[in-house]
Amino acid sequence: MILQYAIGVSAQAQEAALPTEAARTAAPSTHIFKDPHDGHFDMSRWLLDRKGFLPVPVIISDPAVGYGGGVALAFFHRPEGAALERTAADGRKQMIPPNIYGVAGMKTENGSTAYGAGAMLHFKDDRWRYTGGVAKSSFNLDFYTPGNVLPEVGIGYSSDGYMAFQKIARRLGDQSLFLGLQWVYMDLDIGFDVDSDRQYFKPHELNRKTSGLGLSLQYDQRDNSFTPNSGWLGMLEGNFYDNAIGSDNDFQSYRAHAFGYLPLADKRLVLGGRVDVRWVGGDVPFYRLPYIDLRGIGSARYQDTRAATVETELRWNLTPRWAAIGFVGAGRTWGEHGSFSGATSQVAKGVGGRYLIARQLGLYVGLDYAFGPEDDTVYVQVGSAWR
Repeated sequence: MILQYAIGVSAQAQEAALPTEAARTAAPSTHIFKDPHDGHFDMSRWLLDRKGFLPVPVIISDPAVGYGGGVALAFFHRPEGAALERTAADGRKQMIPPNIYGVAGMKTENGSTAYGAGAMLHFKDDRWRYTGGVAKSSFNLDFYTPGNVLPEVGIGYSSDGYMAFQKIARRLGDQSLFLGLQWVYMDLDIGFDVDSDRQYFKPHELNRKTSGLGLSLQYDQRDNSFTPNSGWLGMLEGNFYDNAIGSDNDFQSYRAHAFGYLPLADKRLVLGGRVDVRWVGGDVPFYRLPYIDLRGIGSARYQDTRAATVETELRWNLTPRWAAIGFVGAGRTWGEHGSFSGATSQVAKGVGGRYLIARQLGLYVGLDYAFGPEDDTVYVQVGSAWR
């Protein structure tokens, strides 16, 4: 998969998210990083005209792996003659993103490392979409729901190996609907801090290779895929892992999620909402169980065969370039180790700031500070925090 780190205003700024004809034909500035539209620092020309890269510092304060950092480089390229936007069947204007290629690397204080490369490509004026990448990782984590052990007892383990994700999607007719085919592969060597902790897991929970083919159906009505201001995205997907395609285990994983964005107060505010549900069935390795994916909660901290998350976010566009963020969310896991009604919801909340760093792309970057049930965490955000 692509590492998440490589690629996650006023009404005037909202309208600027889709480049106008006047902006595209304005007299060029002598400074490649100055926007001729308002004179502010902007990387649109560097990324689109000069085929430059966007450096993204990786700041890690995830309780699961400790403090650390790294860097990601995102390269933008719009093929010559490619359309800048399309009109959806309902009349909405949608920006067609440029192709993005990324590389990233990171390391944390507990010895976890990861590096990888990937791409997000668009063909035939966004009729076809490709997303894919490969990564090499070595993570030191704790597992909190291992069968007969009480959930609050963490078992230290390491996972070292390779992973890959490949997906191709086709637009259905002229609709905002995409049908996708994907392949997910992991080959991870699992070790334990205390070798005797293996006794708490069934043999199939420790297998190293998982290989699955999947289908997805996605409806994407957002005006902008980087930092949306309006519209919504919904997706259903299922992946099926089988010995016939190289998997040590036979199991299934599913996900249903939706993101929505509503402009308010003459577009000075943008209210976002997110619902995300994941579940698995079959002989699932313990490290592939769904978990609460929420800012402020450590990765893989709460796991089970079912996981659900709800979150809301409010963006206040203070100026045409700067915005403030507030968010709150809750998640719950259940299934093998407890019922939904008996599970406890974990709540996290936080604040952040954003800067419109590439006006022609409608791309914001910034920092989020989240308060979780165990620790506080900091996140560098490029575009939307929701994936």
